[in-house]
Amino acid sequence: MAKISIDIQSGKVVKDSGIIIGIDLGTTNSLVAYMKDGLAVAVKDTDGKSTLVPSIVFFNEKNDVLVGDLAKDKLISHPGRTIYSVKRLMGKSYHDIQNQEDYFGYKIIDEDTESLVKIKVDQSYFTPIELSAEILKALKIRVEKDLDAKVSKAVITVPAYFNDTQRQATRDAGKLAGLDVLRIVNEPTAASLAYGIGLNKDEKQTIAVYDLGGGTFDISLLQIEDGIFEVLSTNGDTFLGGDDIDQAIFNYWIQINGLDMNVVQANKSLSQEIRLKAEKAKKVISKEGLFKETINNINCQISKETFHKIIKNIVQKTIVACQQALKDADLSAADIDKVVMVGGSTRIPYVKEKISDFFGKKVNDDLNPDEVVALGAAIQADVLAGNLKDVLLLDVTPLSLGIETVGGLMDVIIPRNSKVPSSAGRNYTTSVDGQKNLKIAVYQGERDLVDHNRKLGEFILKGIPPMPAGLPKIEIQFILNADGILKVKAKELRSNVETAIEIKSQYGLSEEEMGKMLMDSITNAESDMKIRSLLEAKNEANNIVLAASKFLKQNDEILSTEEKEKTLQLTEALKASISGEDKDLINQKMDALNEYTAPLAHRALDHNIASSIKGKKI
Repeated sequence: MAKISIDIQSGKVVKDSGIIIGIDLGTTNSLVAYMKDGLAVAVKDTDGKSTLVPSIVFFNEKNDVLVGDLAKDKLISHPGRTIYSVKRLMGKSYHDIQNQEDYFGYKIIDEDTESLVKIKVDQSYFTPIELSAEILKALKIRVEKDLDAKVSKAVITVPAYFNDTQRQATRDAGKLAGLDVLRIVNEPTAASLAYGIGLNKDEKQTIAVYDLGGGTFDISLLQIEDGIFEVLSTNGDTFLGGDDIDQAIFNYWIQINGLDMNVVQANKSLSQEIRLKAEKAKKVISKEGLFKETINNINCQISKETFHKIIKNIVQKTIVACQQALKDADLSAADIDKVVMVGGSTRIPYVKEKISDFFGKKVNDDLNPDEVVALGAAIQADVLAGNLKDVLLLDVTPLSLGIETVGGLMDVIIPRNSKVPSSAGRNYTTSVDGQKNLKIAVYQGERDLVDHNRKLGEFILKGIPPMPAGLPKIEIQFILNADGILKVKAKELRSNVETAIEIKSQYGLSEEEMGKMLMDSITNAESDMKIRSLLEAKNEANNIVLAASKFLKQNDEILSTEEKEKTLQLTEALKASISGEDKDLINQKMDALNEYTAPLAHRALDHNIASSIKGKKI
């Protein structure tokens, strides 16, 4: 029987489906699925044609949002406003992705810090979390239309190699989209579940999940025993997929027609037309022996034999990754019991044939490779709903556990619904020069500000050697045992100074209190995110003001009067913005200061290096 609930925004009584949905938040496309009459089904668009939602977000001049196919249409006409492959930015700083910046058509901000990356559209700044939330909102709307009822709980899949920061960012995106994310599931685990692998607790198997999508390739080796999935190894390439196959056909046609690649690429509409034709050729040739069409007298012909020849190196790259994954897990191809195929590019018969040859067995490809991860997520959701009684469900933490950081923000270390026992750690640093003591306050809850969460205890890490702000490396580790006792350790890694606290009965909350805390976190997600974004921008800006002040003192001799005055002027403008409440204005002023001082910093570095080695033999 469906539950009745209140829509927070409209205040109207709405029907809640009570269904936990499964979401595949993909790099190229995303999908949503749920269990219907005992079967996992992926939800199609209103036309009933496609289950795929392109993972693309477009902002117009008023910052109104389009998601999916409507946004995809804007890739050529408005590249600076159309955000794609946002999954590659989740949980990443600019330093993590600076070598891949040319891949993105939109502006990614370089602030020379380790803070999470931001994307600039006109004078607005967005995080990957906010952008992913827009995709998740679109999926939520799609499934609610299909069910004619609200959904509020979800399982979301991520690559097996995603770290804690990336997983937490995915949880935050779900919360911002109005979803209580019950579990983050590894994509290869979900794909295996879709094939029924792991549902029988008595079987022990070693599985290879080969995932060749539009823009990425992953190979994951899993060991499944007693219904528990253990990732043995992963490998892959975040810039290898079906797009590269399309590009190979594109390049072949340019070559056989004797065309100039630069001239063709300069004509955006023509190059896009050829690229789309290449995508069509790839699909046709997988079923037929020859593709033959023309575009403006350009001969777009390719045979199956030629197609195999030009994609051979791409497929070989994936096989090399498979070899490395086997080596890392200390296994041979013969040790693999089953091979599961995931991703639209695995539809190509040549790919299936080569992977089957490599592992020496027939691959599992009966399910739609685009949908298999979302279907598995829906099955995992059904497990969490208690409908699959035979599958082992380990005890989990009812609420997130974390610490207070600068500005009263809650930084989650063990997320809600993590399996118990578990442990997790994260590195921090000091925010004041010469800081000797650090207070660690431990909280439980789902809100972004600690004021809205429940304090469990606090302790002080004493005796940190005095160093400049940002230099100490302090590891905070949470260890949660099977009895629900939490041990928190803090250690300064350069000096080995450490201390710890044990917190008992941290779950002394009633079901009603826990439910209210969870509901509050979803209801206030948007306002919490705005407050968090503003506080994070202010913290970052204060660090940059401090760094700019130090930079001017240390390099007084090599900077011109004009350069010093301009830097000071931009620093004062940034200081003034910090006292306000406009997050985008703070980011603009940071951007302006960084852009102006970056070449000065490079010059100062060259000068200091030259001074230090002057007169020395190298």
